[in-house]
Amino acid sequence: MKTKILVISGGFSKEREISIQTGIQVARELKKNGYIVKVCEPDHEIYKIIKKFRPNKIFNALHGQFGEDGYFQTILENIGIPYTHSGVEASAKAMDKEVSKKLFIKNKILTPRYLKFNFDRSYSLLRNEIQKKFGFPVVIKPIAEGSSVDVFICNKLNFKKKIKLLENYKKILIEEFIAGREIQAAVLSKKKLGAIELKPKRKFYDYEAKYNSKAKTEHIIPVNISKQQLNTLLNISLKAHNLIGCRGVTRSDFKLFKNKFYLLEINTQPGMTKLSLVPEICAYKGISFIKLIEQLLDDASINK
Repeated sequence: MKTKILVISGGFSKEREISIQTGIQVARELKKNGYIVKVCEPDHEIYKIIKKFRPNKIFNALHGQFGEDGYFQTILENIGIPYTHSGVEASAKAMDKEVSKKLFIKNKILTPRYLKFNFDRSYSLLRNEIQKKFGFPVVIKPIAEGSSVDVFICNKLNFKKKIKLLENYKKILIEEFIAGREIQAAVLSKKKLGAIELKPKRKFYDYEAKYNSKAKTEHIIPVNISKQQLNTLLNISLKAHNLIGCRGVTRSDFKLFKNKFYLLEINTQPGMTKLSLVPEICAYKGISFIKLIEQLLDDASINK
């Protein structure tokens, strides 16, 4: 009997379009390899669809809020069908950049220094605090978004203007800006997978650099670092993966500056689009796209 896979993509976050592309790529590859596949949105119809389709497993292709932060994982737990990627607690910890940073710091993983801002303080006091703690430029970002959505690099002059763009968020993170090389590393099934370097033509590896082919971001694999540095990088990635309690695949984003790796964040549901990095790392390591998908389905679980 052929295996039935329900691919859930789309959703309500600012990463909806990327999630749709991930869902399309995954569903196409599964169908090509003999699986019975249905794609659906995470809306009120999902219970009816599951009851009628009766999938063996669910491939969670959602990205961002409500799909990657533990919210939808809670729904999947209640449904009781094994689903891919990390569970409720790990997803929530990884998505909340303040929570994950505190875990990194507590466990001696180097990460940029930061402040939390709730929009209830004056900008002048905030600027003074930033200047005392780590100085400008800084990176400002929502605490719980992915794909570099609404992430900006600010200096003293444009800080107030940029931070006002994030007023719709309840709280944001302000990080010291770390210069250096953009390197990302992946873990698959609790094993070190590999790394890739990004050279964006834009100011930094933002949303456009990630998902718009016209941005012409250069992908470099293998990364030009020593074997010892690579091993250090992958060890940190695996440590973060296990520390958060992840399963399936994760991609950790780093800056390499003055021979030190700074962990920016860990992503529990990396993209599977044509420009996505995990499939590219897998291909370099001799793991086909279908093998990657099947490994994620093998790791699918509930109650974790």
